[in-house]
Amino acid sequence: MLGIKHEQMEALRAQIAQIEKRPVLAEGASLVRQEGEPGLLCAPGGLLHEVFTDERRNCGAALGFALAQARGLMSPERPAILFVQLMREAQDMGLPYGVGLKSFGIDPDSVVLTRVENITEFLWAIEEAVGCRAVAAVVADISSTPKALDFTASRRLSLRVQAAGTSVFLTRYGVGREASAARLRWRVSPSLSGAVPFDARAPGGPRWRVELEKGRLSAAQRAGTDFLLDWTENGFVVVDSSTEGTPALAERAPSPRAVPPALGDRLPQAS
Repeated sequence: MLGIKHEQMEALRAQIAQIEKRPVLAEGASLVRQEGEPGLLCAPGGLLHEVFTDERRNCGAALGFALAQARGLMSPERPAILFVQLMREAQDMGLPYGVGLKSFGIDPDSVVLTRVENITEFLWAIEEAVGCRAVAAVVADISSTPKALDFTASRRLSLRVQAAGTSVFLTRYGVGREASAARLRWRVSPSLSGAVPFDARAPGGPRWRVELEKGRLSAAQRAGTDFLLDWTENGFVVVDSSTEGTPALAERAPSPRAVPPALGDRLPQAS
């Protein structure tokens, strides 16, 4: 009897060892494809992401990418997104615009804007939001490189989001990269819009150039993989890079229509 239990324990240890050896990012974002359609870039919940852009002038592209991924995680059970920012950086970097959020499928009432005094409160706000079951994702926008946001802090955040199932998107700026426990790291920049069918002079929808700097989506899509993304009503669709500046391979969402300016004042704030 003792021999059987010993064998079972050894088998269990072997299974645990095998799990620990599997690629850390095997359950990261995925490229979902349906027959005859381009792939949608989807990120599951419970992951810590870093979203970098090399220049501050491209902060809109990085923030748009993070918010779009957060939108895909929203559900009736998790209807909220928290946007957190250091108060001293808010004037330089700006805030999400309610009208723009509404145009791209995010109800401004579901986004809570939070501005804090220092990095300690910044990290505390993220952890508290991660523990809230109503929050689908946290978009943490930070343009500085505080010492407190080190590998240890990122490791703590990674463990918290994995346990809670809430994703965190750290949007950061500059070419520098530090050691981090983030499961996926994205480098984001704006790209030329695709042309609109039947009117070559009209502006097309927004496009993103995204490079996966850390992690992997599949065995064939490791760090260094480059994507050209179009926005559709279902999320980001991956298009052929050779079509940059040409019509997209999939029908995009309609261009944003005018929304009453009052929506811009309906974003709940906390500080």
